[in-house]
Amino acid sequence: MMRVVGLETEYGCLSEDPAGPASTVGLVRNWLFENRRYGLPDVFQRDWDEPPGNGGFLFNGGRAYVDMGHLEYCTPECLKLRDLLVYDRAGDTLVNEAIAGLGLSNRCGFVRNNIDHFSGATFGCHENYLVRRSASLSERNVLSLLAFLTLRVLYTGAGRVGSSLGSENRGDHLRSGADLHFQISQRADYINNELFEWVQFNRAIINTRDEPLADVRRFRRLHLLHGDTSVLPCTLALKIGTTALALDLLEIDHLPSVALSDAVAIFRQLSHQTTGPWPVTLADGRTCEALELLHLYLDRARAEFAGRDSETDNLLQLWTETLRSLANRPEDLVGQVDWITKRWLLEQFVAQEGIEWSDPWLRSQDLEFHHVLPERSLGLALERTPEAWRIDPSALAGAKLLPPVDTRANARSALMVNARHPGRRYFVDWEMVDLEGYETIRLQDPFDATPPPLKAGMPAPTEPEA
Repeated sequence: MMRVVGLETEYGCLSEDPAGPASTVGLVRNWLFENRRYGLPDVFQRDWDEPPGNGGFLFNGGRAYVDMGHLEYCTPECLKLRDLLVYDRAGDTLVNEAIAGLGLSNRCGFVRNNIDHFSGATFGCHENYLVRRSASLSERNVLSLLAFLTLRVLYTGAGRVGSSLGSENRGDHLRSGADLHFQISQRADYINNELFEWVQFNRAIINTRDEPLADVRRFRRLHLLHGDTSVLPCTLALKIGTTALALDLLEIDHLPSVALSDAVAIFRQLSHQTTGPWPVTLADGRTCEALELLHLYLDRARAEFAGRDSETDNLLQLWTETLRSLANRPEDLVGQVDWITKRWLLEQFVAQEGIEWSDPWLRSQDLEFHHVLPERSLGLALERTPEAWRIDPSALAGAKLLPPVDTRANARSALMVNARHPGRRYFVDWEMVDLEGYETIRLQDPFDATPPPLKAGMPAPTEPEA
């Protein structure tokens, strides 16, 4: 990719602990940092809701902490798309290792999904993309990016049984062509705005807060929270890779001119329509098929970036084949696109067991699709991943401790090793590391993987003699 990208995954937790899931989440978090096993715990308060010990940075360049009761795993900054797939899956591996190490395998489980079927609550998978300040954020470009981020749900959705109470009150499932029992996206019901700053109060497709976690003069950080957590490698590669290509087009001011009439309404509409074609209304009142609009982005990306490198070419091929299958034979995407795989699986289950789509059993199967244990995950059991996107087990083992070698995650990890010894005081953040006795290290360039030399700090001033 031409940018660093990172994911934040909030895990759902199923637990038999009488104290509830929060107790299990805390035990898993503590195990990761016990005796600095996989990282350095936070020893200072980071924010009002992040007291000391709430989480910490990992030696693989990522971060783990508790957010609103959920265990959250952040990947390190990744420059290669294949690296991102590996480090995302490494989070599951760490969780599974912690559960086994704590002897909790028969008493709890973690799922990488986005909804609590019991309470109706939602939790997220946030995407972070480095964007250069030089990118033209004209109205035309922002509307085009917003359109792409809305339409990509057709190959990035994780699928879900049923709807949220808010969606039912709005009557989203009563529109012509809407599926009454299943929808494409887990997050669509909960998105309220196209653009908004504070994610806690009003979820939007694009979060507008300007917090680059890097040199503010050179970079922005595009923070997305409308996407679903991906299970299958192809779905994750498509979600991250095609968005990175859309941002490549943005930075050269070559996005196609596409503006939707109402991105949020169309996002919800598409989610509830599980069979094509998928007509959408443009800002000028015309109706256009969603896949035709996605082909505009694909064609621009192919014209500009084909032949750039093998990873880009593999991604363009996967994108082309996915759009073709969506238009002609969606069933060919079973094992590659999450929502299509889940719907196919549940359709077989309904037919075999002779149950209704309203049966609570289906919600249980929905969760099992997302289970982080490979031997329990119904999604991974159906995986059909082309060679270019398969996750190498040896790379996965290394990703638990070692960072990517080509981003600042490598520099941060090397500096953290210096603070691994007990008794040494430290403070670690994405863009800076402070070690006792040395000058503060600023990591303002996410592309710079070289750890800067440590310089002795100034001695403490002495009081003048009387």
